[in-house]
Amino acid sequence: MDRRILLLGLLRMQEMHGYQLNDFIDRRLDFVTDLKKPTAYYILDKLCKDGYVREATEQAGNRPERKVYYITPEGEECFQTLLRQNLATFEQAYYADDLGLVFMHSLAPQEVRTALEKKVVQIKREIAQLEELPAHNGPNDPVRLVLKHKIAHLQVDLEWINSLSRMLADRETWDDEPTNGTIDECLQVGDISNYQVKEFVQSYTRNK
Repeated sequence: MDRRILLLGLLRMQEMHGYQLNDFIDRRLDFVTDLKKPTAYYILDKLCKDGYVREATEQAGNRPERKVYYITPEGEECFQTLLRQNLATFEQAYYADDLGLVFMHSLAPQEVRTALEKKVVQIKREIAQLEELPAHNGPNDPVRLVLKHKIAHLQVDLEWINSLSRMLADRETWDDEPTNGTIDECLQVGDISNYQVKEFVQSYTRNK
């Protein structure tokens, strides 16, 4: 849904050929989507087959022919439907680096803390890069609001990781916390919290 919204939304702004679409996404919207060129062309082809986009061939001077994409009235209707659904729908986010926390007791506390410090540097760099992006049409421009949203998420991540790092600061071992629960034991409890995740979350909440 989100990728169709992206492509239809851009074509509502103006007709474009494939290179223009992908260049704009890579240069201006890479903080919103990781849409790759082959996938973009695949979705465009599907949108054309569904009647939401049409394509025409144009040639400028001696340049090779290229396809230009236009949104159709049916595409406009589809965009409006998808937009309303997107704005009203909560999408659960999954973070691949959270998996490391699930198994962090496999390492010494200080090694975990060292790794987290490296992550903090990366997050701060990402925040700085996003903050340096030029404003578009004022502070309430939609793209600027998306930037603020992403920065807000990163700042919360930074605060959370720093809190975890402080908790690990004086630990040399994991003391008597359970580290060897089996999958069967976890399933008997009902979830994977038999490891340490639930204990940490509760501890973090109490210490806030």
